[in-house]
Amino acid sequence: MGKDYDLIVKGGFVALPEEAAFLDIGIRGGKIAAIGAELSAGPGIEIVDARGKWVLPGVVDAHVHLNEPGMGHWEGFASGSAALAAGGCTTFVDMPLNGLPPTVNVEALAMKADRAAGVSSVDYAFWGGLVPGNVSDLQPLHESGVKAFKAFLSDPGGETEDRFREVDDLTLLEGMRTIASFDGLLGLHAESEAITSRLAEKAAADGRTDAADFIATRPVVAELEAVGRALLFARETGCRLHFVHMSSPEAVELIAQARREGLDVTAETCPHYLVLSDRDMERIGPAAKCAPPMRDDARRERLWQQIAEGSIDVIASDHSPSPEAWKSMEGRTFMSAWGGIAGAQSSLELMLDEGAVKRGLPLPVIAKLMADGPAKRFGLDDRKGRIAVGRDADLAIVDPGAAYTLRREDLYQRHRHSPYIGRTFSCRVVNTFVRGQLVYSLNGGGIVRAGGGELLSPLKERVNER
Repeated sequence: MGKDYDLIVKGGFVALPEEAAFLDIGIRGGKIAAIGAELSAGPGIEIVDARGKWVLPGVVDAHVHLNEPGMGHWEGFASGSAALAAGGCTTFVDMPLNGLPPTVNVEALAMKADRAAGVSSVDYAFWGGLVPGNVSDLQPLHESGVKAFKAFLSDPGGETEDRFREVDDLTLLEGMRTIASFDGLLGLHAESEAITSRLAEKAAADGRTDAADFIATRPVVAELEAVGRALLFARETGCRLHFVHMSSPEAVELIAQARREGLDVTAETCPHYLVLSDRDMERIGPAAKCAPPMRDDARRERLWQQIAEGSIDVIASDHSPSPEAWKSMEGRTFMSAWGGIAGAQSSLELMLDEGAVKRGLPLPVIAKLMADGPAKRFGLDDRKGRIAVGRDADLAIVDPGAAYTLRREDLYQRHRHSPYIGRTFSCRVVNTFVRGQLVYSLNGGGIVRAGGGELLSPLKERVNER
């Protein structure tokens, strides 16, 4: 008889779907083979001592911008996946925005898949995009393995002619009909272009350019209008929707009400909306600039209540990096600085620090939001999202007593700016395992297994052969 396991993770406080308990995890062939107390460790079985540590399912970050092809000098699969691994993430779903060409047809998808192959340190899948003129490309993209489609209801920004574009109402309606025809999923950046663009024009005309002025150009009502319009179209078309980076509890409640009425719709928020406020955006500067912007403290607290109530389904980073010069105030105003937060490495630690330590949320609640929820919504739950027998052995091991203050040199992303530099965390990711393989070790050299990530698509061979 051979070994029962290749590896046993022993004695950690394990976040299972319904409870957390001190358990061992036996791993064989990259899968979780057993979960129990005091699993037998025969000769030759590797042991990972997790006593005193939390063991969570690897984060499934369903919203990252790694910018290849064409924009790898902003962030690429090597550096971006390293940052994710250092933050306990074992799977990501990459967005079409900021790649050139953007992932709006099968040819662009093949280019993106080619850039990631043999480079990403963790497993991955891709979004496709819905833009004016590509409705006929949606079905081929779906058949080629994209997990969902992304559309902007406001201008996503950028300077090149072939960049990602926001949708008009007719494209949105036709795209939703097409996506519904194959039971696909549409993710939406929901801010009203009609409102935000006019407010931005007025601010520019009045010479208002600071953080408070930027926040004023993207009010909560712009989010509410866009969410309401998309829900109306969903009722008309039957399209499944996922609203990304919700910043306001009012919008989350609109989505929750639609779900109670029978629509297949989910809500995502991000760590920055849960740990930062509008005042922090002004204090930190462009490193904390994003759209939608951070809201006031009362709304931030209400988002935490909605997490506890189950109204929020997914927490994702919206890791949206850029060169540091694009975040600099030298020769720029806050209004003209690039909007996007590079925070993927800190997502799990933020949620554990703010959620579990400071607010008493059980570990399974955080695991559901950051792993199980996104895995289910994006069709990855046959392998990912839970610590359960038969699932991939994707684990994040966290030391709850390893308080530290984040420094620039701690970051693995290409450009080392973050709104969390200087922030003290009460806990720290110490090991990340992908399919039973150690990928990141805090005390063992950082990224110890680069480039081993796999494309999670049933048709990956077809994509890579194009």
